[in-house]
Amino acid sequence: MFSKYWLGVTALVAGGLLPAADVGTTGNVRVVEEIVAKVNNDIITRGELDKTRAQLEAEIRAQKGLSGAELEKEVRQHQADALRDQIDQLLLVQKGKDLNINVDPDVTRRLADIQTIDAKEPDPDKFHEWIRQNSGGMSFEDVKQQMKNGLLTQRVIGQEVGRNINVPQADLQKYYDAHKKEFVREEMVFLREILVAPTDKTPEAKAAAEKKAKDLVARARKGEKFPQLARDYSANPETAKNDGELGSFKRGMLRKEIEEVVFNQNKGYITEPVDTPNGFEILKVEERYAPGQASLDDVKNEIMEKLYAPRLQPALRAYLTKLREDAFLEIRGGYVDSGAAPGKDTAWKDPATLKPETTTKEEVASRKKKKFLGVIPHVSSGNNPNAIAPPPLPPPTTTPVAQTPAPPPAK
Repeated sequence: MFSKYWLGVTALVAGGLLPAADVGTTGNVRVVEEIVAKVNNDIITRGELDKTRAQLEAEIRAQKGLSGAELEKEVRQHQADALRDQIDQLLLVQKGKDLNINVDPDVTRRLADIQTIDAKEPDPDKFHEWIRQNSGGMSFEDVKQQMKNGLLTQRVIGQEVGRNINVPQADLQKYYDAHKKEFVREEMVFLREILVAPTDKTPEAKAAAEKKAKDLVARARKGEKFPQLARDYSANPETAKNDGELGSFKRGMLRKEIEEVVFNQNKGYITEPVDTPNGFEILKVEERYAPGQASLDDVKNEIMEKLYAPRLQPALRAYLTKLREDAFLEIRGGYVDSGAAPGKDTAWKDPATLKPETTTKEEVASRKKKKFLGVIPHVSSGNNPNAIAPPPLPPPTTTPVAQTPAPPPAK
C-alpha cells in the first residue's frame, strides 16, 4: 500500500555529523547516526539505507520465497543502487518544492480513501494505529510524508520529463505492422461503474436513490470526470477506490439487459441508471473492441504506452544527472552513488581536516613589524582554539593576509 521511501532523520556529531549532546563531563560525544550523503539541504543516513535494505529483503523473501545465500545475492543486486535511488528521490522532491507543486489535496484524498475504504475506521486515533500496524510500524506522519514525496516525484517526472517525450507516428505504425497478431480482438468492452444504493428497502429510499443516480448521469454527460464521481459517490467500495473500474467483459459475461446496451454503444457512452438488486448502476463504456483485427487508431494509446517507457528511463536519468550537476552533494567514503554526474566532485569534506579561518600569532607579529594602521584581528582566548576572529579593517598600504575559504556548511 505504502511506497518505499526513507523515513525521518536522526543525525549527529563530529567529522560531518550534526552536533550531539556531550556524554558526562568528559567532552566526549555519542554518535547516534552517521550521515552517508548530503543533498542540498537534506541528508541521507546509514540507518535509512539499512532500513531500506531490510524492507527490500522482506519483499524479496515474500515475493520469491528465497532464503539464505540466494536471498542475500538477490538483495545485494538490488542494494547496489540503493544510495542512487535515495538521492534521486530527494532531488525530485526538492525540485517539486522549487516548482511550487502542491500535492497536499491529493494526499488528503488518498488518506481519506484508505481510512474509509481499506481501514473502515472513522476514529482518527484508531486509524493512526491501523496505519502503524499495516505499514511495518511506521507512524501516520511518516506514511503521510512518504505519500507526499511519492506524488511530488511523479508530478515532477511528468512535468519536467514525460511531457517532452514524443513518439512519432512512424514509430507507432512500425510497431503496429510488426505486431499485428497482438491486436486481433474478441468483441469486448471495458467498463467503469457508479453504484447508487438506497439507504433502506422502502419505496421512498429507492426513489431517492434513483433521483441521485439520474443526477450523476447528467453531471457525467456534461463533462464531470467519471472516475472522480465514482470515487466520491459509488456505494461499491472495491471499485470506488479504483476510479470505478469494473474491468473487461466478453459477450455472455454480463446481464442481458446491460449487455444489449454496452455492446451497442461507442467508447465514452454513459448509460442511464440500471435497476439492479444492489441499487442503481451507472456504467461508462471506457473501451469497446469490435471482433477481428483492431485498427491502428483503436490501439494507438496501447502502443504509445509500450513505446513510452523505454524512452522515459534514459530521459529521466539524463534529467537526474543534470539535477546532480547543479546540486550540492557530498558522499562519505565507502559509499557509491551509481547515478553520479561524470566529473562532479562529491568527495566528503571532513571539517576536522580543514584549516580554520583565523589568524596565527606569527601573522600578527608580521603585521606589527609593518606598522599598518587599523584594528588587528586576534584569536579569542576562550575555550575554542579554532574560533573565527572578526575580519580586519582593510589597511591603507599593505596587502591583506590570505585566508582559507570557509568549507561549505553542513546541509
